Amino acid sequence: MSAQVEADVHTISPEMPAMFDGMKLAAVATVLYVIVRILNLKCPTVAPDITCQDTPLNCYLLKSCPILTKEYIPPLLWGKSGHLQTALYGKMGRVKSPKPRGLRKFLPMSDGATATFDLFEPQGVHSTEDDITMVICPGIGNHSEKHYIRTFVDYSQKQGYRCAVLNHLGALPNIELTSPRMFTYGCTWEFSAMVGYIKHTFPQTQLIVVGFSLGGNIACKYLGENPANQERVLCCVSVCQGYSALRAQETFLQWDQCRRLYNFLMADNMKKIILSHRASLFGMSSSKMEPADLSRLFMATSLMQIDDNIMRKFHGHSSIKEYYEKESCVHYIHNISVPLLLMNTSDDPLVHQSLLTIPRTLAEKKQNVIFALTLHGGHLGFFEGAVLFPQPLSWMDKVIVSYANEK
Repeated sequence: MSAQVEADVHTISPEMPAMFDGMKLAAVATVLYVIVRILNLKCPTVAPDITCQDTPLNCYLLKSCPILTKEYIPPLLWGKSGHLQTALYGKMGRVKSPKPRGLRKFLPMSDGATATFDLFEPQGVHSTEDDITMVICPGIGNHSEKHYIRTFVDYSQKQGYRCAVLNHLGALPNIELTSPRMFTYGCTWEFSAMVGYIKHTFPQTQLIVVGFSLGGNIACKYLGENPANQERVLCCVSVCQGYSALRAQETFLQWDQCRRLYNFLMADNMKKIILSHRASLFGMSSSKMEPADLSRLFMATSLMQIDDNIMRKFHGHSSIKEYYEKESCVHYIHNISVPLLLMNTSDDPLVHQSLLTIPRTLAEKKQNVIFALTLHGGHLGFFEGAVLFPQPLSWMDKVIVSYANEK
């Protein structure tokens, strides 16, 4: 009996290592397959997809700004993942971010609020020797101290541009609100006040309007609200905005591209900003908030819930639909007559592909509009690099300044 068992053991044992080796190889192959799929390693690097009319001005701009027609090459190992590009931007902003020195300006508003912006003087002479100011509107809840803003400002200064960066109302943690109101999706009051100050203080300067994400919506809405707002404006550049909040809200409830998760994370950040100004927003006598609104804020898990219970009330909108309609640049952007560069990415996890029909259609119909769509870049990422480590300066920074230089 024992001899038979021993014989069986000797018969089976040589096959076991081979079977385990096969399982290991299968597991490794599966992991590699998943990594390749998640990181999109097989995806090619291509030049941006450009939509514009065939006009002499557009041909000149594309020829003079060759970076727009050449391949955008992100870091090889992770740069083709929109999620990783977005995550790195959200966590770090930029690599080795500089610290430009500016002056903080305070502007009293008619409703008691106090707008703030930072002013940075040029660190070189512009190629045309003209006085040109970049007026910059950052993304949601952002300000001049964010790394991606600091990197862009430093680069622009060295190219001879003065920079004025709006600090969204309530975004700076060390600046108290002076009225029961904070920034919203499309309120242009603070941006308008900053531009007015620049025009008055520097009567010879010309303007380049730049908006990132939510700031792109505000910048384009501001220019389209009144033709007078476009005076002395050479051009406008908008990066990674969604154009229509009403259409975007539907996509933010979907799990496609983990958009519902991003919605939750951004809502959590908005709650922190609002609660940091709880005394001003809920305690002042002129506040439009009710105690029940604070309870709803604590329970909110999406930006739409926060917008409906808090944000729309700052400007007296009767519904969230009215709020999104009135504060979206899609209803104003067609009024812009100065050269307009709209930039988005195909792998932006925050901006659904369906929203990109807005800038594409606009560029097809209007001679002054160029729409550039990159295959990679995520949301405000646009990192460049060889294999693993990104460069301090992003592709986005280079494109904006290159485009502005031709105005």
